[in-house]
Amino acid sequence: MKRGKVRIIQVLTLLLLAVALAWSGCAKKEEPKASYKIGGIFAITGRASFLGEPERNSMELLAEQINAQGGVNGHPIELVIYDTEGDATKAVLNTNKLIEKDNVLAIVGPSLSGTTLAVVPIAEKAQVPLISCAASVKITTPVKKWVFKTPQTDVMAVAKIYEYMQGQGIQKIAILTVGNAFGASGREQLLQQAPDYGYEIVADERFGPKDTDMTPQLTKIRSLNPGAIICWGTNPGPAVIAKNMRQLGIEIPLYQSHGVASKKFIQLAGEAANGVILPTGKILVAGALPDTDPQKPTLLKYIADYEEKYKIAVSGFGGYSWDGLEILAQALEKAGADRAKIRDEVEKITGHVGMSGIFRFSPQDHNGLNKEEAFVVVKIVNGDWQVIQ
Repeated sequence: MKRGKVRIIQVLTLLLLAVALAWSGCAKKEEPKASYKIGGIFAITGRASFLGEPERNSMELLAEQINAQGGVNGHPIELVIYDTEGDATKAVLNTNKLIEKDNVLAIVGPSLSGTTLAVVPIAEKAQVPLISCAASVKITTPVKKWVFKTPQTDVMAVAKIYEYMQGQGIQKIAILTVGNAFGASGREQLLQQAPDYGYEIVADERFGPKDTDMTPQLTKIRSLNPGAIICWGTNPGPAVIAKNMRQLGIEIPLYQSHGVASKKFIQLAGEAANGVILPTGKILVAGALPDTDPQKPTLLKYIADYEEKYKIAVSGFGGYSWDGLEILAQALEKAGADRAKIRDEVEKITGHVGMSGIFRFSPQDHNGLNKEEAFVVVKIVNGDWQVIQ
């Protein structure tokens, strides 16, 4: 080949390479997909931080895992989380902020029944899906179009306690409930369901969320000779009651609500926690579940991941926000960034195995759980949980 032809081929090759490089540089790079912005409002600090802190932690952990796997249809989850401090006014302000300023697609929380009931009208008016982490049946009964919840209801918890008590020969009961929305809803169910199980309520006492001594109520209860005491509240009050009973030498069984289903209660009550009986979600006893239980693998993975990241024990409460975000992620896969479609897809979810149970939502049921699958009855023995039913 002549030198001139070789030179021409070299020049043409260089020109083609230059064109290719120029074209690749001009080619439009694929833009990253917009994030799906989800709000969270929890009692991260304050007296109810034992609820809100694990809820915040769990939601952040799940968002990290979803994003590490490519997000939802390529869209990363972006969380905007605010602290209500357990205060209804702050919950309202933060909810408005999430909707109007942050423009979130949906909200998980609040942590408490009272703060949830305060923000329900806001979510309904703004037409933003809200998945509460609180227990009161009033949150979803009657059904509100835009509101769902992941914890088991107090209706289920009361029924679970009463069913267990039927085998214990107890006929007369004293109830001691906290003076807030959670306590009021529980008290209503305790009174309403008692006749169905043949129980007589001989004492109906209450205590304040900040009370530090319940000996007057317990002294009165002791004089009426009930067969058991049922306390309905969240820490620290229930732990105070357990201690006061020990101090007064009251030896009848003490039942608590699922509102104390965390190691925090055992830490606060100390030795007085031993013997306490309560209904709880399965997360506290996941390792003791039979291998046939469909929740067991899900629970064990969550527990391992949570404890590895945060170096603290899980509580049943963190599972509420985990379920909330996981349910929203499923809805987002089909609905995209459309609040109304997200709501519709949440309502269609059925058979979802979560931390609190197996969810079967419907237009008639925005909690989607039942007490048979969602609850076990445990007794605190030597500072740990023991399944008794």
